[in-house]
Amino acid sequence: MVDTRNPDGPFGGPPLKGNSRDFNIPSGPCGIPSTALAYSLNVTVVPSGPLGYLTIWPTGEPQPVVSTLNSQDGIIKADAALVAAGQNGSVSVFGSATTNVVLDINGYFAASNPSALTFYPVTPCRLVDTRNADGPLGGPIMTAKQTRSFPLLSSTCNDIPASVQAYSLNFTVVPGGVPLGYLTTWPTGETQPVVSTLNAPTGLTTANAAIVPAGTSGAIDVYVSATTQVVIDINGYFAPPGTGGLSFYPVYPCRAVDTRNPPGPLGGPELFGERDFPLSTSTCGLPSTAQAYSLNATVVPNGTLGYLTLWPTGEPQPVVSTLNSPDGSIDSNAAIVPTTNGSISAYASSETQLILDTNGYFAP
Repeated sequence: MVDTRNPDGPFGGPPLKGNSRDFNIPSGPCGIPSTALAYSLNVTVVPSGPLGYLTIWPTGEPQPVVSTLNSQDGIIKADAALVAAGQNGSVSVFGSATTNVVLDINGYFAASNPSALTFYPVTPCRLVDTRNADGPLGGPIMTAKQTRSFPLLSSTCNDIPASVQAYSLNFTVVPGGVPLGYLTTWPTGETQPVVSTLNAPTGLTTANAAIVPAGTSGAIDVYVSATTQVVIDINGYFAPPGTGGLSFYPVYPCRAVDTRNPPGPLGGPELFGERDFPLSTSTCGLPSTAQAYSLNATVVPNGTLGYLTLWPTGEPQPVVSTLNSPDGSIDSNAAIVPTTNGSISAYASSETQLILDTNGYFAP
């Protein structure tokens, strides 16, 4: 959709230099209709040096006090984002320092119509782990420039029907110190697109969320530019309307949780171990009818953070991860987190501050 490394134009250069730019998504090259209410994007930054933060929000609204991603070490980073369509269908992007920006799109949300899909949340579950024994959803490790199909419908995760049209996933790569230029995922049976899902140029464990259409027999394809282990977790799927199906309601980006604030239900102390956060009590206007939240999670660790996991309060902690910060840097990732009571649970494997920004919710 957008690549500011390209020649100057509405969807090309120049790069951001401590300023904001508006991008009119419906007039872009990807065929997105003007009726879209929100977009499912992958945001990648290619900074010229340290980048404090990047924020994306609906054009025409004041810039919110939230961040979409951070790259304080100046490396290429990606983060998924669900963003409401703003004035004339545009989104605004701010970078706190000089950076090129790439926006890839994998879907959009529109007003209900007979062909619209609805969202079905599931308890987070691990679909694929190439560190496991060899098999369709296990090993071996993916090697450089390899494409592999994963038959997700054959997993042991519950409640994923053959009628699935798209998955809400979290991808984690474990390159073991080998720089990974990029990973790309797309529906099996389609041509590999010129997009990236995540980047791990330092060779560290890195995660990013993605909404991926289901391909032939419900499978998805994954390509890696260098050798890496790949882990795929699921938190929901999109399918034709039916019992339990939910619609997406975008909201103005809002900071719901910040443990750097004074102690309280949505403030300090910093997270270490498990803690519940009653998001329905925040000032972000999230209704009690919400059955899943669309969030951006940011960690500010005191040191190495093996992993952070988010899941619905009242459920056992699942064997999945939301993000990782093996070098102790500020890191973020998008997440769709189901809820049954207005709260979500978080677990951190070591001490970290946690920030949760909301951009929407799913409800009947």
